Amino acid sequence: MSTTGAAADPLAALGALPGVAESVESVRKAVDRVYGHRVMRRRSNEITSEAALRGARGSAALSGADWVLEEVRRRTDFSGEDEARTVGAALRLTAEAGQLLSIWRQSPLRVLARLHLVAAAGKGDEVGRPRQDGEPVDEPLVELPVPNAREVAGRIEGLSQLIIAGGSAPALVTAAVVHGELLALRPFGSHNGLIARTAERIVLIGSGLDPKSVCPAEVGHAELGRAAYVAALDGYVSGTPEGMAAWIAHCGKAIELGARESTAVCEALQRGAA
Repeated sequence: MSTTGAAADPLAALGALPGVAESVESVRKAVDRVYGHRVMRRRSNEITSEAALRGARGSAALSGADWVLEEVRRRTDFSGEDEARTVGAALRLTAEAGQLLSIWRQSPLRVLARLHLVAAAGKGDEVGRPRQDGEPVDEPLVELPVPNAREVAGRIEGLSQLIIAGGSAPALVTAAVVHGELLALRPFGSHNGLIARTAERIVLIGSGLDPKSVCPAEVGHAELGRAAYVAALDGYVSGTPEGMAAWIAHCGKAIELGARESTAVCEALQRGAA
């Protein structure tokens, strides 16, 4: 999302696009239903832990490691094949997200660098820094042209400034833009999808929309499917009002599905079945 010549609060302007207000309201109602559940008053830590596990599984699925939940729950060694390393990276990122909230609003770039270090397990000279021209980008889900390093640097800096400045945009809009921009730019040599979805999670927690992180959007993105995810991202990259609104609505639906997942967990705990 280019911010050159944009309004003082371009994220808030996106909130005025047709249909976005309805998505924002629908997400708020879905989140409120989870937080209003009687189980949340007594066992919110359990719901948070389960949401983290399911969110990591969903994010890994979108990055090509579509494991059943019980396999993710059971496995302890994620150092083997590519899929295991992807699941391990998703789990580490989910665990790290809550530790970075205080830094995010002051220095998003530091947080993104840290997320790449965590995802890549600190291996290689390219880890923890934006890629340079000529360096490969490993993100099989996204086949869009890869922006050059100069464009990446400029747009990431612009995104960072928007986050630091704050503003009146709804949490859904900010989360969707952060997610979409990181996917479109693929600023690192690897793990960009996992990082983009983790950054979305950080925005949702830090904004106060989902402070206990019990509405895992990653679950919803996975449930909606990779084809719908890529199609919605195409809309974001187009930069058209219709495309941007469609991407925001897609992210909103993913959050709603994540909220529904945690509501089901609450119901199962209430019945004594989990």
